[in-house]
Amino acid sequence: MNARSQEKPARTRGTGSRGRVLAVAVLAGAIAACPLRETQCAAAAANAQSGTQGHPGNKALRYRPERFAGRAGTYYRMVWGVDSLGVKWSESGEVIRFSYRVVDADKAAILNDRKSEPSLIAPRAGVKLVVPAMENVGQLRQSAPPEAGKSYWMVFSNKGRLVKRGDYVSVVVGAFHADGLVVD
Repeated sequence: MNARSQEKPARTRGTGSRGRVLAVAVLAGAIAACPLRETQCAAAAANAQSGTQGHPGNKALRYRPERFAGRAGTYYRMVWGVDSLGVKWSESGEVIRFSYRVVDADKAAILNDRKSEPSLIAPRAGVKLVVPAMENVGQLRQSAPPEAGKSYWMVFSNKGRLVKRGDYVSVVVGAFHADGLVVD
């Protein structure tokens, strides 16, 4: 029995060293073949070594910068009373959804005004999209008086799927202009 217990650690050490050699080889291959920036290479190499490739909790790979940081974010908050502007490609591309969060209800009132006609302008596609109106429902947008802290949306018809993900668009509602929004 004593002889067997002595053999086990020898096998474990041999497997461990082969495993370490394999991990070093994988790590070296990941670093050498990595076409990404240095920080992403380091994160990919660390993931390869720890065995957590594609882990959803990895913040280094999921970093997304704030769209309206600095002056643009301050401008939309101070002048129009909104922030968290977003444009999403949804319903298989048939509609484009514009959403925003109200910070100051008085300043943001123009966005929910029924009299102002919203439009989404996509220069690359050369189109101007409008909010569709349905018989029983009316326009596909929220037009109740805005309240601070709530999010609102409006939907633009993208018939023919001319506006694609990644396109830069502008949203115009009355005097409100949001330029340079990226369709997600």
